[in-house]
Amino acid sequence: MIKVSINGYGTIGKRVADAVLKQPDMELVGVAKTSPNYEAMVAFKRNMRIYVPEENKEKFISAGIEPAGNISDMIEESDVIVDATPNGVGAEYKKIYVEKGKPALFQGGEKSNVGEISFSALCNYDEAIGKKYVRVVSCNTTAMLRTICTTSKVSPVKKVRGTVIRRAADPKEYKKGPINALVPDPASVPSHHAKDVNTVLKDLDIVTMAVISPTNLMHVHLLDMETEREVRREEILEQLLSTPRIVVVPGKAGINSTAELVELARDLGRERNDMPEVMVFEDSVQTKGKEVFLMYAVHQESIVVPENVDAVRAVSGMSKSIDLTNASLGIRKGYII
Repeated sequence: MIKVSINGYGTIGKRVADAVLKQPDMELVGVAKTSPNYEAMVAFKRNMRIYVPEENKEKFISAGIEPAGNISDMIEESDVIVDATPNGVGAEYKKIYVEKGKPALFQGGEKSNVGEISFSALCNYDEAIGKKYVRVVSCNTTAMLRTICTTSKVSPVKKVRGTVIRRAADPKEYKKGPINALVPDPASVPSHHAKDVNTVLKDLDIVTMAVISPTNLMHVHLLDMETEREVRREEILEQLLSTPRIVVVPGKAGINSTAELVELARDLGRERNDMPEVMVFEDSVQTKGKEVFLMYAVHQESIVVPENVDAVRAVSGMSKSIDLTNASLGIRKGYII
């Protein structure tokens, strides 16, 4: 069993913790929290072991949460640490992981040099096997890489031009986001998303632009990809439909918005309304010679969860993970409904 701990129990951390609990070859050591808020209370109520900074121990006890130890104890007890702390904090914790000789995963908010490689399971799983420090790329980059690498199975993708319409904040982040504005992110070209894709696909010609919109549900991407040979729409759709972690939203389903995709997740009984698959709108998939056009939605809260699980196995030296992760988390392929 791989002993896994989660440093940071927020939007990503709590989802990864739940995913680890569903893996037949993993054991959740515990989760680290710095304040005894409602997330810590829920984790404690669910019998997860809570590790805290030594100086905050009394605050947790006063809140009715008995810590299992300090964060250093948690790291010592773990085989792999998934760092899901806020942007920039993971780089500071890396010093401790290195000192204790523990493999660790970092999230896309960290700079790319925090890990030995940037990771996207459908693109470069094998490169991560046996690495000690791996950065799982961001939600937007994960979606782009899944889509590009899947399209490349039909014909290698030579060039990408993309537009990212970003959600302004996660649902719980009430202090963030524009209220009545569309905000260039930034106005200069390219946006950071292209640079992040190049940390995995280093030779790809890619340019992206991004805008922040006043929604907290999902991101939407519009991609124009150039392939090496002329391709047909039917070829692209067939590949998308046969690839796990990508689902196709059929035009006849009457789904015309991200709000309806969230409602569908509720109707399907998805935990936390999560949709970790890239959701491609069928009607948007078109080809013209060597160009492929498509549009898809990205659930920012959950899309990187299966990648984190795969990365745990990769740094543990395991050559296979994706199929097991998909099965254990109920991740689908084909039509969304």
